[in-house]
Amino acid sequence: MTATGQAPRVLGPEAGAPKMTRAVRTTVRDHWALAGLLCAGLVLRALAGVAYRPALLYIDSAKYLVGSGGTAPEGYQALLRLLDPVGGLALVAAVQHAFGLAMAIAVYALLIRCRAPRWAATLAAAPVLLDAYQVQLEQTIMPDVLFETMITAGLVLLLWHPRRAGAWPVAAGALVLGATTTVREIGGVLVVPAVVFAALAAPRWRRAALAAGCFALPVLGYMTGALVVTGHFGLASNGPGPEYGRAAAAADCATLVLPADERALCPAPGETLALGGIDGLLHNPRSPGHTVPLPPGTSRGQLLDRFSLAVFGQQPSRVAASVIVDSTRLFALTRDGDPQITNITRWQFEAFYPTYPHRYTMAAFARLARQHGSGGGLVAVGPIARLLRAYQLGGGYTPGPLYAVALAAGLLGALSGLRTRGAGREPAAACLLVTLAAAVLLLSSDAFEFSWRYQLPAVVMLPLAGSFGVTALIAARTATGGTGRRTRPVPAESGPRAPAGR
Repeated sequence: MTATGQAPRVLGPEAGAPKMTRAVRTTVRDHWALAGLLCAGLVLRALAGVAYRPALLYIDSAKYLVGSGGTAPEGYQALLRLLDPVGGLALVAAVQHAFGLAMAIAVYALLIRCRAPRWAATLAAAPVLLDAYQVQLEQTIMPDVLFETMITAGLVLLLWHPRRAGAWPVAAGALVLGATTTVREIGGVLVVPAVVFAALAAPRWRRAALAAGCFALPVLGYMTGALVVTGHFGLASNGPGPEYGRAAAAADCATLVLPADERALCPAPGETLALGGIDGLLHNPRSPGHTVPLPPGTSRGQLLDRFSLAVFGQQPSRVAASVIVDSTRLFALTRDGDPQITNITRWQFEAFYPTYPHRYTMAAFARLARQHGSGGGLVAVGPIARLLRAYQLGGGYTPGPLYAVALAAGLLGALSGLRTRGAGREPAAACLLVTLAAAVLLLSSDAFEFSWRYQLPAVVMLPLAGSFGVTALIAARTATGGTGRRTRPVPAESGPRAPAGR
């Protein structure tokens, strides 16, 4: 009993419930736009999970489920080995959908923390939530969603402390970005923005060296493990001559000087389109890269490499123009099929369960699914699948002009850091990191082959870069007082002096 004669009040776990409920309500009220987008994104993902059960399978899904044989890094396979025995392919797809929602929340939270306008943060989170191409790949057993999630995590770690790029954030962010190479090799190009950001954010060579070393750590660790297990020191072997497709598609064979045994690698007029563009030149069994006889003592990889080097050396402008043309496809207003690139229908919802008759029939896919915990086979629910398809083809994707505006804002925001000081440099440095990361990753992917699948990281990175660009431009304008010149602090007025005493 207390002094007042009343029994003491015992607080149980339920006592904090009203306080927690009020906190949740306040958060939702303050961030109502993001909450609405999250609900819409959750509905889209729930529909995809019901429409295609247990998950969508693609041509390359088999090599991740069965084993790549060294043709791809095994980072994604590690995730599959973790989830597959617990809940099968359905759990893998559900986790990938959770990754999509988490990326949107992380992007929004990062921008708010870095003092971006709330409307800009909301716009940056919207594409990853609502883009049907993103949702389709989340439902597919492929490594791309894990890859973009790790990129997002690395960028958030680097930028979470906007006022300082300390040693621990730089080390953690570079380490995660380096680990993306264990999922897709192209992640190795992200070392450039990581090191540049570390060097500019803390102008000491030690910070840049720390970023480079931490980035290299998971890469070298993986390659060393591969050497011990397989005897091959590398991330993966993508087959002979991965540059051949780009070189053959861009080459002007009429003016190209080649030895007789390499000239047959030039596709005949119209053959590139007939084969299906660069992807066909690389993978179609009827491609010259597969059918040309090998000279004695020469491997196919060596022959294709010599041809590619001849094209790159003699016709660099044609190769560059070919890459630039493909790179601009991302900014088109509509998503249309083109025989020169990988068929876009591979990344679109279908009204039926999609298969690939020449390589993977429904029976082959069903057998693969049963081996990984799907006892009921593969199912497509027609009405829901048609609804998703109508949404996607009817404009349910991030429009190309929005990507273009975001890239322009990112470039301008990064440049604004050249003439601002103090707090104005922080959003500019963040803008530089994200914009440079998006540019090097997307351009490097396009250099080999354009595919809408390889453009998936743009749905997170370019809107984030654009929002940071807007923030940097606002900060630069504030720092210069809207005049383009740095404003100096105005001394406080002292007011009228009191008369001196006698």
